[in-house]
Amino acid sequence: MSLEGRLALITGGGRGIGRAVSLALAEDGADIAIHYNRDEDAALQTARAVADLGRRAEVFQGPLEDLDGLAAMVESIQKELGHPDILVNNAGVASKGRSVAKTEAAEVDRVMRIHAFAPHELCKLILPGMREQSRGDIIMVSSTATKHHAAGGAPYSMAKAAMESLAFTLAAEERRNQIRVNIVAPGLVETEMGRRLVKATAGVDDLRNLDARMPFGRVCQPEDIASAIRHLVSDRSGYVTGQRLGVDGGGP
Repeated sequence: MSLEGRLALITGGGRGIGRAVSLALAEDGADIAIHYNRDEDAALQTARAVADLGRRAEVFQGPLEDLDGLAAMVESIQKELGHPDILVNNAGVASKGRSVAKTEAAEVDRVMRIHAFAPHELCKLILPGMREQSRGDIIMVSSTATKHHAAGGAPYSMAKAAMESLAFTLAAEERRNQIRVNIVAPGLVETEMGRRLVKATAGVDDLRNLDARMPFGRVCQPEDIASAIRHLVSDRSGYVTGQRLGVDGGGP
């Protein structure tokens, strides 16, 4: 699954799922632009790990909710590394778990900006350069939340549903330009966000305590999500676009 000569921009690429994707695509030959918001140390550690694999890596900081700042970030990426032909919209935040009646509009706005508005803007900014490449891939990292719509999660479910709608629309628009757009939808994954979620909702401090209840006897790992993404952006899936791949162990 050689990605030699390709450049991937991964939002939230320094930690959790983003780190696993950065390393997986680098292993397959891609250079990596790592976006981060707050954790510069994690982003730099991931960049060093990518460099150890023999690939180029640079880190780029910016809050995704600041839509006006995304153009400057993309311009910096293009100046330092070139035009990305892989975009993984991975970065995300959880909502606060409140009912609709108790949720403030500011929370809805922030979660929608990060999960839906920022991916829309990044796609818009990157598409001109991506269209000039022989192939382009855009991956939206969504969630099983768009299937279950659990109580207390309206901002998150709404935002991920909007992201998925963006993906399906973009797949139809950009197919003629050799750009594939697909969705990867994880369930519970062992990340910092996953640990916080389980502690808040079930009082569980160690995700290992949930292994026996999970499909295949273990909690999903970031590398499981990365494996799905590395396949979708490879030549082996050249005829796949506009698809939603659930990576949840076949859970309900």
